Amino acid sequence: MFAALNAFQVGGVFPAGQEAFTTAGTYSWICPNGVTSVSVVAVGGGRGGGGGLGYKNNYAVTPGNSYTVVVGSATFSAATDSYFVSTAVVKGGAGGLPTGGTYTGDGGGNGGDGGNSSTGGGGAGGYAGNGGAGGSLSSGSSGSGGGGGGGGYFYDGGSIEGGGSGGGVGLLGQGSSGAGGSGATYVGGGGGGGSSGTAGGNYSLSVPPNGGLYGGGMQASPTVGSVPGGGAVRIIWAGTTGITRTFPSTNTGDL
Repeated sequence: MFAALNAFQVGGVFPAGQEAFTTAGTYSWICPNGVTSVSVVAVGGGRGGGGGLGYKNNYAVTPGNSYTVVVGSATFSAATDSYFVSTAVVKGGAGGLPTGGTYTGDGGGNGGDGGNSSTGGGGAGGYAGNGGAGGSLSSGSSGSGGGGGGGGYFYDGGSIEGGGSGGGVGLLGQGSSGAGGSGATYVGGGGGGGSSGTAGGNYSLSVPPNGGLYGGGMQASPTVGSVPGGGAVRIIWAGTTGITRTFPSTNTGDL
């Protein structure tokens, strides 16, 4: 007996699709039937500096073949790169201390610097610009090109000081950039998320000010339990729909 054919296979039509990997680790992505080209964005794990963001468009793939996906980890002591196939194809580089992560690909942005002594966390890199730097006893810088904002850092002139964490960056394509966090006394605000990423946490003695997702760096003197924003990789394809799907923003949402 012949196996039943998928309805899409009968007419030779294959839909657009996407797949996101957001937990640190190494994966194998199996290319779906009918897909011969993909576009990919990768964001590195944050540390003190934000993770970099890189994207690659129209990368040739073969249906049924397996492709390596690595999602970067994020802790204040170490962070790792995110990439598709290899770091030479497309990479979102890990945030350092205090430098932000770099990137490889057709475009993207570096993570903002941050996390050094008396400095807020750096924002994640954007699709067309860099993440904002963490403030050094001041407000953080805003991100550019859809990147996350840097966290602010305050000092009251006495014994109290603290910083906010950097904003992360979203995976659905370029959007607005994140604002820098406030460095006003007793605030230490987290940087705003870029391109629909989440904001970094505000300084707090009771609530861990985590780095924003994805790739937000962490404040200089982390509250116990705080973590930077983790890395991520997202793959999109047009199938046989006849549309174009390319980063930074052409039909990059979920379809």
